Amino acid sequence: MPPRSDETRFGRRRGIGVDTQAWCTMSEQPSRTRRRLLQTLGAAGLGALAGCASLDGPSQDGDTPSITSKTPPADPADYEATVRAASGTVQPGGDLASETWVYNDQFPGPELRAKAGDVVAFELQNELPAETTIHWHGVPVANEMDGVPQVTQQPVAGGESFTYKFRAEPPGTYFYHSHVGLQLDRGLFGPLIIEESDPHVEYDREYTIVLDDYLTREPQPLFGEDSFGSGGMMGTQRPPYAGLLVNGRSAADPAVFDVREGERVRLRFINASSATLFQVQLGGHPMTVSHADGRPVDPVTVDGFQFGSGERYDTILEATNPGTWEIRATPLNGSEPPARAAITYDGVEPSSPVGPSQSNNLLSYGDLRARSPLSGVSGNPDRTFDLSLSPGGPSGQWLIDGQAYPEADPLQIRSGEHVRVRMTNQSPVPHPMHLHGHFFQVGDAVKDTVVVPGHMGQETFDFVADNPGDWLFHCHNLYHLEAGMARVIEYVD
Repeated sequence: MPPRSDETRFGRRRGIGVDTQAWCTMSEQPSRTRRRLLQTLGAAGLGALAGCASLDGPSQDGDTPSITSKTPPADPADYEATVRAASGTVQPGGDLASETWVYNDQFPGPELRAKAGDVVAFELQNELPAETTIHWHGVPVANEMDGVPQVTQQPVAGGESFTYKFRAEPPGTYFYHSHVGLQLDRGLFGPLIIEESDPHVEYDREYTIVLDDYLTREPQPLFGEDSFGSGGMMGTQRPPYAGLLVNGRSAADPAVFDVREGERVRLRFINASSATLFQVQLGGHPMTVSHADGRPVDPVTVDGFQFGSGERYDTILEATNPGTWEIRATPLNGSEPPARAAITYDGVEPSSPVGPSQSNNLLSYGDLRARSPLSGVSGNPDRTFDLSLSPGGPSGQWLIDGQAYPEADPLQIRSGEHVRVRMTNQSPVPHPMHLHGHFFQVGDAVKDTVVVPGHMGQETFDFVADNPGDWLFHCHNLYHLEAGMARVIEYVD
């Protein structure tokens, strides 16, 4: 296994002087009809009928196989950690200090890291004056461990705790965050890394690079009595961000990543922002993309990539050009200065980082070839949803097929089905759409989040209904989710 960067491994291995933490189960099952994210979404009008196919009659391919719901593992935990949500002060550099909410007094939250196949137990201790949860973004956990309030669990009250227990698989780059209201934009997020036993790319060290858009005030909805009040055509406005950050650092005090000449360095990029589409480039070096949303792809060399909220890309840097070089993440839907960090070669005299040159050789979804494509998604699907993504007029809602969550019909499927989702974006802004509990296939790539471009842009993904339960499907722009751009995918076996 290639060595990691010199980071403190947060958490405890079972049997190293620590008692095993018992994991909690829900005392109350959430409603299975029209659901509500507690303290997440305001009242929303019911739009047009949902665009889901009828469940009457057999599928096109005949009877579908019976699939058993996942359950949290009964085995003792191999890796345990406590994640404490509480108020704290963050100091990104310059004049950007603020009082906000953080995990374990860190911003971003501590990196949680486990080996593939480990049973992990993460205890959420809520010291906030509000309810909260944790969602394990991209990891197909058992339904009751997914962290969506009033859909998969009851929210965790202030002063209470809840232990999330699941098997750490498959390996990849993920992150964890609150799934209550606008809490992610307060700072309640952190990286989650599941290590491969046999990576398909060689590297000598690695770094995790978390991109974020940063507020110095409490987040508010973009519309309504208690909103930011910024106005804007069709909801295209964003919150008044004070800056864009790399690993919690601003350009005034940037994060620095040391490398040695001749090394191969793995850079795990996570877009943990609430509302920002980034273009990422590196001065003096191309980047070889090795993973998309945690899943391995055939390596493809590019000069940069774009990714939306919730997406992740791993890249390999060939350290063959000594100097000090800039990592630049430019917002494509905002006016803030780019987020910046630096790559510095050992033994090189300190200097101002040299930025990337302009290039049109940017990654596209069509460049990605999954090394382990999904099985069961070839041929005609058993069920197809044709969905429109659109704004909801002066009320500020964001709609899927004319309906705003939570007053929206679930999209109903059966276990074992091959499901296809076709999306058309009738707004001018991109929507990073995320499906909980499953990976899906976009072209030849396996992902869990895909950006649907604005101005009638379209994307299609396919997945196999292999993880029964009620799962949220939503835009990962937090303010679009808050305004209704979500549905529940409901198994009806």
